[in-house]
Amino acid sequence: MVTLEQAVSAAARARDNAYAPYSGFTVGAAIKVVDDDTFYVGCNVENASYGGTICAERSAIVHMVSRRGRSPVEYVVVLTGAEPPSVPCAICLQVLTEFCAADTPIHLADAEGVRRTLLLRELLPQPFVLV
Repeated sequence: MVTLEQAVSAAARARDNAYAPYSGFTVGAAIKVVDDDTFYVGCNVENASYGGTICAERSAIVHMVSRRGRSPVEYVVVLTGAEPPSVPCAICLQVLTEFCAADTPIHLADAEGVRRTLLLRELLPQPFVLV
């Protein structure tokens, strides 16, 4: 069984690979899926055409989907160097709502570990949904 500390380490390793020459703001993310001890990780990858940039959280979602398809997410770790650790941007929160339940824990971490945990619904209480 994997631990939250291992997820933070996985996010930190992903963050080490971030490509952020424009902002200098590197982010790593790790997604833990229910009944799976694999972490699906991602990092931010910037682009000179800012719209082409992908955030770590979306990168991790793409990693998960490409490896195993849509899966029930147990929790997400987002690791930054900010103080306090940053929350995901609104686009990432919207993407997370596509793959996570409203009560999915989002663990905000830095190099020292998890500093704050919020539920997805606390970060994006009214997501866009097609009805």
